[in-house]
Amino acid sequence: MKNIVTISDIQQVTHDIKCFRLSKPSGFHFSPGQATDVAINQPGLEDEKRPFTFTALPNAPYLEFTIKRYADHHGITDKLHQLQPGDQLIIEDAWGAIEYKGPGYFIAGGAGITPFIAILRDLHERKQLAGNTLFFSNKTAADVIYAKELKQLLGDMAIFILSREEKSGYINATINEDFLKSHVKDVSKHFYVCGPDKMVSDITGILQKMGADTDTVVFEK
Repeated sequence: MKNIVTISDIQQVTHDIKCFRLSKPSGFHFSPGQATDVAINQPGLEDEKRPFTFTALPNAPYLEFTIKRYADHHGITDKLHQLQPGDQLIIEDAWGAIEYKGPGYFIAGGAGITPFIAILRDLHERKQLAGNTLFFSNKTAADVIYAKELKQLLGDMAIFILSREEKSGYINATINEDFLKSHVKDVSKHFYVCGPDKMVSDITGILQKMGADTDTVVFEK
């Protein structure tokens, strides 16, 4: 089902990421971690759908997307970043396979953090964050989405990894087999993995090699 929603507010999160808050259709429902197909409600763009994850909580009076701009593509994200409050989007019903199944390790690369934002906010609201660890990989510190909030939510269990920069408070590394073997203390826990396709595939393979049960590794299918 298609819904037309109006942008009420836009905030710059990082140099290439914006947070869009939108009107919420009556009766619209999603679960933390789910996404929807989004199009811009302008002539010629109504069928140019792209998937984006909801980052607000389901009980919020608004919807929210946190969207990275890929300027070099000159595509939909570039056009989204040019929109203003009052402009409209078209969204469809919520979908998605990433859902919280129990305490574990959240492993995110770049904009792959977005499905985890609502999940972690929801767990915080329900006081169920204990036992969870976040490994969040980016190229540089300037790329890290919601670093302050994630640190507030998870404390020392929010571990930020930078692949192209050395900076205090961050680990200069990549999330590879050596990293996971040295940082994952319990392979019987759940693993939530989201990021570029190759990263998800590589990490899933490493976790299974380390002894993680296939059923405990959750990623977008």
